[in-house]
Amino acid sequence: MPETIHVGHLRGIVMRAPAMTATRDFYTRQWGLTEAARGDDTIYLAGSGSEPFLYGLKDGDTYGIEYAHFGMDTRADMDALFEQVTARGGTTLGEPALFDDPIGGYGFELLDPDNRRLRFTTDLAMRAAKQVHAYPHKMSHLVFNTPDLEGGEAWYTEVLGFKTSDYSADQMVFMRCNPVHHAVALVRGQYPAVNHVAFEVPGIDSFMRAIGRMKQNGQVPSWGPGRHGPGNNPFAYYVSPSGFVIEFTADVQQIDDATHQAKVWSRTDPEAMDQWMTAGPPTPAQRTVMAGRPDFGFPKGG
Repeated sequence: MPETIHVGHLRGIVMRAPAMTATRDFYTRQWGLTEAARGDDTIYLAGSGSEPFLYGLKDGDTYGIEYAHFGMDTRADMDALFEQVTARGGTTLGEPALFDDPIGGYGFELLDPDNRRLRFTTDLAMRAAKQVHAYPHKMSHLVFNTPDLEGGEAWYTEVLGFKTSDYSADQMVFMRCNPVHHAVALVRGQYPAVNHVAFEVPGIDSFMRAIGRMKQNGQVPSWGPGRHGPGNNPFAYYVSPSGFVIEFTADVQQIDDATHQAKVWSRTDPEAMDQWMTAGPPTPAQRTVMAGRPDFGFPKGG
């Protein structure tokens, strides 16, 4: 079997909801993003890092993911990934080409087993990076609910080359595409949905100051602050105006492939979920909002 091509890195995500663009001020005045570009029905918001955008706000009739966005380093890498995906049974939405939208780039799209649209790009116009204290500088990870956890894990590892970093009992799997502990995690759910998306700030002091900045704007975490076991990352979760769960995090564990072995973390040991024991377990309300709204994605071939 040919050597597996791995996805390069996570770029961001575009979320869809009724009147989603009307929530722009929350993300720019409170969360800490800046408007980078606009389309007919989409606002693209950037952090202080080099990515053209981290979070997109798209108006639509339903709630869910418009597309999750990943990057490859070169066109050669992109073409190799496309060949691997098609050879291993992935459902692509066209061959690699230039995207005709405000973000652009060269790449392709495909559907995962839950019909989520995933976009892969290279050759984007990057921004001048500058880490800003207490403000998001990159997208850390995306967490999806799925009714087929095992099937989803197999697909992401076999088709896209992700590696499994850890498990949370038999309810959650954390997967990486580079040394960062997880770019994607899957949670066992009753239906496909977005669980949450996490924005990374530059370090633990920035993390705490971001929480303080939000508090000064009248926003407090719905869960956190705390520090997870898997990934060893601090967390503070909020509920956005559209009802999506978003997270501040920092200093996510870096994995050494040569020595790391996936571990099964307990879901009954409180310190496995929150090493600091400051946040406690998520409330029933928090679990409900993280279950999300059913998002059955894009019809295969459409």
